Amino acid sequence: REGTRLNMLNARKKIVKEKGAAPTDLEEEVAKALFDIEVSPSSDIKAELRDVVISGAREVEVGKGGGAVVIHVPFRVWKTVRKIQGRLIRELEKKFNKRHIVLVANRTILDKNFKRKGLKVRPRSRTLTSVHQ
Repeated sequence: REGTRLNMLNARKKIVKEKGAAPTDLEEEVAKALFDIEVSPSSDIKAELRDVVISGAREVEVGKGGGAVVIHVPFRVWKTVRKIQGRLIRELEKKFNKRHIVLVANRTILDKNFKRKGLKVRPRSRTLTSVHQ
């Protein structure tokens, strides 16, 4: 019983939500699956998964009775996710009984008044036009 509580706390570290919003059941399930893949001794993507966190998860209906899980990842860990994407999706589909998995990067748009965020220049990758391309 103590071990499961400890695993839930470690899995909770895999979720990063803004302003302390409470994670949904699906997000906790995805975080636990990521944590399980990370600690399994046979996993070959263990080292890369250490830095990977999620910012949200949503279930979407696809086709006739099919479902997909859309997992939102912060943009700063997107480069790591891209490297292991194929293997990660395969492992997650095993854990989510053959539901489709889609990984999406969460990109931040900085408005023209970005100076109050403490930045000197606004990177091109954070403009509205760049994010929506």
